[in-house]
Amino acid sequence: MWRLVPPKLGRLSRSLKLAALGSLLVLMVLHSPSLLASWQRNELTDRRFLQLNKCPACFGTSWCRRFLNGQVVFEAWGRLRLLDFLNVKNVYFAQYGEPREGGRRRVVLKRLGSQRELAQLDQSICKRATGRPRCDLLQAMPRTEFARLNGDVRLLTPEAVEGWSDLVHCPSQRLLDRLVRRYAETKDSGSFLLRNLKDSERMQLLLTLAFNPEPLVLQSFPSDEGWPFAKYLGACGRMVAVNYVGEELWSYFNAPWEKRVDLAWQLMEIAEQLTNNDFEFALYLLDVSFDNFAVGPRDGKVIIVDAENVLVADKRLIRQNKPENWDVWYESKFDDCDKEACLSFSKEILCARATVDHNYYAVCQNLLSRHATWRGTSGGLLHDPPSDIVRDGRLEALLDECANPKKRYGRFQAAKELREYLAQLSNNVR
Repeated sequence: MWRLVPPKLGRLSRSLKLAALGSLLVLMVLHSPSLLASWQRNELTDRRFLQLNKCPACFGTSWCRRFLNGQVVFEAWGRLRLLDFLNVKNVYFAQYGEPREGGRRRVVLKRLGSQRELAQLDQSICKRATGRPRCDLLQAMPRTEFARLNGDVRLLTPEAVEGWSDLVHCPSQRLLDRLVRRYAETKDSGSFLLRNLKDSERMQLLLTLAFNPEPLVLQSFPSDEGWPFAKYLGACGRMVAVNYVGEELWSYFNAPWEKRVDLAWQLMEIAEQLTNNDFEFALYLLDVSFDNFAVGPRDGKVIIVDAENVLVADKRLIRQNKPENWDVWYESKFDDCDKEACLSFSKEILCARATVDHNYYAVCQNLLSRHATWRGTSGGLLHDPPSDIVRDGRLEALLDECANPKKRYGRFQAAKELREYLAQLSNNVR
């Protein structure tokens, strides 16, 4: 089954934003007393704001002490609740400080979904448990599928969660053991046995897996071990904290050519690492746009900051089970759609082939080549190369073949040569 995937959330038009800002000014005048109170109060110490009262229908509690003790504080405009209607993705910037460290660092807070999606989650839980759209979530959760593994269940198995989200579209036992062993929202992490988790922790894990598995991706493939993802810090209720990486990749769209070459090389290296690694897990990026990557301000390192839509295929299991055509190289289909950052792919094929070019295709088409479009621009990250690069013609040819190959298996070879060529250019211009 083929899927054509546009970006998850569209952006407000300029006129809509202006109208929204005008309305905001009126509201600020009408609600000036509550505005001042909102500015002065640290709502990140409020259990209801964190939605801690909804646990175990939440994402965890490992960072609650830090939140409730006032160690996490919204930055500037993030304190104003009147601005929340503009914050569709429910992503906030905050400052976090440890008393012993003396000083603060920037963190990113996520609710992992929009207000509408979170409300739908609550309704879904209540309807399954009680048949009504509203209920006490604490009482309802043990009566849902999220409690199916409570009690003396030894392992999280593929049969229990297959298809719940992209992360577990085709899970192997090896992957699920990794998820449980590295689950950060328990004091007894380190074991792949479910019996070492409390019932509430099991329900939180399963709910996260089904609603938005990004925290589990960050925990299972951590930045500390060289994976190109933001660092997971912890959660309290329905607020997850991750390390702030830097400005989004989009802000470098018009950076000097030397910088863009280096970023392009890093993006191709990420595509290679996620496709071929010593762990024999292929991590396929199903949502690739300029907003889903960020760049470290000091080291210039490119990091994935939105990992909700990552499909993990176990290559070791594919080679063991040998499904039909498992050893036939799979070439992703180029689709020059009329929407921004769309990709064409088959999850079933990604799960059943040992050699797949999806990540190269996604990076080349949506980020690097002339086919990449974002926020009304075109030309990709490597737009307007220097005249000598244009005359040489090799870069344009490799980008075109990587995005829309003309030869059979052309993308595999083009991606390899493009990585080498960008490395050469990057060394030349440094």
